[in-house]
Amino acid sequence: MIASRWKTLDGSSPLIIAHRGASGYRPEHSAEAFALAFAMRADAVEPDVLPSRDGVLIVRHDIDLAPTTDIARRPEFAERARIVGGQRQWWIGDLDVAEIDTLHCVAPVRGRARAGATTSSVLRLATLLEMARAAQVVVDIELKDTDYFRALGFDPAALLESELRTAGVLGASAPVWLECFDHAVLRELRARCGNRCFALIASLPSPGALRELSGWASGIAPPKHLLWDAGGNPTGLVADAHAVGLEVHAWTFRDDGDCAPFATPREELEAAVALGVDALFCDFPDTALAARTEWISAKR
Repeated sequence: MIASRWKTLDGSSPLIIAHRGASGYRPEHSAEAFALAFAMRADAVEPDVLPSRDGVLIVRHDIDLAPTTDIARRPEFAERARIVGGQRQWWIGDLDVAEIDTLHCVAPVRGRARAGATTSSVLRLATLLEMARAAQVVVDIELKDTDYFRALGFDPAALLESELRTAGVLGASAPVWLECFDHAVLRELRARCGNRCFALIASLPSPGALRELSGWASGIAPPKHLLWDAGGNPTGLVADAHAVGLEVHAWTFRDDGDCAPFATPREELEAAVALGVDALFCDFPDTALAARTEWISAKR
């Protein structure tokens, strides 16, 4: 059951962020996935970004393009593959943006979102920002592997700042948020851009680490398993973060994913909301949005 009052940091209902668009229904990071998330009225969408060889930010999660594009079936790119661990891979930084523009998105999860079906072209970040501006939806950008940016000769913070400046979306009030596991780069982005920043974490932070983050970040973005232990008991992370003024944006909630230690994905959602999680990353945003509507009605 959801309590009569929200336990979020600001007391408002939790935000629903469409993870890589409505990726439970359409190939992740495709124009269709984001358009569907906009139509579902998600509060925000979350794209991951990596650079092309010529320094254009591309909406992709992985360096290897093979799992999420049709590149492996394109004969013109056959000789561009690398052999990594005995597998053929096509790395995003080996291609210029004009080449990437010719690729099409496919769904990497078998049985989900028409796995294997080609859809629209791979998106540039600039294109997604234009789409989101028209839809009036927040874009929560995750800057991926910063070491890979550097290996290609790019300053990750400078590259992202340049694209945000061109799009006119710099500043704390801009409808663009930033997140990254590399907290040094994220802190630099906060100083350079002024946008709200959320520190991705992979393990429970110490009280001191939370206090340090509160000096510059708007919040933390933990995996959902850090919210509770194996028995479903709260770890205290949400309360500790809120105590120092940090929001908690948890990932990733899925209708077809592991929801242990809870019996159903709905119970898992309710458990997170009961803790006061401020935003939930969801592959199926309509499920969480419908649940939120029910919770809001129940509080009246």
